[in-house]
Amino acid sequence: MELRQLEYFVAVAEERNFTRAAERVHISQSGVSAQIRQLERELGAELFERSARGVTLSVAGKAALEYARAALAAAGSVGQAVGEVTDLIRGRVIIGMVVGCTITPLFDALAAFHRAHPGVEIALRENNSDALTHDVRTGATDLALIGVAETTPEDLEAMTIIDERLVAIFPPDHPLAARSRITLSDVTAHPITCMPPGTGLRTVLDRACAARDLHPRITLEAGAADAIADLTARGLAVGVLSQSMASRYADRLLARTIADVKTPALLALVWKHTHNPAVRELLTHTRRAFAPTP
Repeated sequence: MELRQLEYFVAVAEERNFTRAAERVHISQSGVSAQIRQLERELGAELFERSARGVTLSVAGKAALEYARAALAAAGSVGQAVGEVTDLIRGRVIIGMVVGCTITPLFDALAAFHRAHPGVEIALRENNSDALTHDVRTGATDLALIGVAETTPEDLEAMTIIDERLVAIFPPDHPLAARSRITLSDVTAHPITCMPPGTGLRTVLDRACAARDLHPRITLEAGAADAIADLTARGLAVGVLSQSMASRYADRLLARTIADVKTPALLALVWKHTHNPAVRELLTHTRRAFAPTP
């Protein structure tokens, strides 16, 4: 049994697809398949159930996955321990980011980290917040920028970056433009465009509507604030965003804070307690990038 076989096994298990796993580990699909078959022969059991729709872990595969991850982590720790002694940090950091999010300080932190530690490979993946949180919990992702409602996950370390209320946006000729104060019932009287389920903004909106027994007509969903603003500007629906997002479109759209929705939408960086020096160093750069300017 070789470490590379365990790496390929974990990649296939997480990607649920041999082609994506091969792209991730930078070898051919046939190479990954051959190594997985060899590993299965050595273990005397099939690790995956293969079908036309993809691959899923077998019972044996589920039993082996956490041990494979632990073995890879232990092997990585050997190099990291030596690297810390010799003042070098190497390895790979996997970062998750909520779809459609553009946070310049985070990109600045990644760039500064890369300049300081060019031996560390940085991988960036987009997904919705629920999926990213799950990946951090399982170790598939080292740290992630997620959107959540009101509080960050209690079982993860977190750094809140943005803490804002919900805002409705609409064109200057929209009926809501005549009101200086609007409520959630005012907003839900119109079709709505907002982010999809699994995002922090949508969670805040859905919970607020449920608490008031309101049934919004969410006719358009988009993962990027620009798309929501463009749809809103064309009169298709009232957009729902956070305050800082809405401020980007002040030249063409009006914005009103939804007065009776007090629960904030948070944008936060989350991670598990880790001994990985690369992750710790990246967190240092990130805290520095988001530190208030004196």
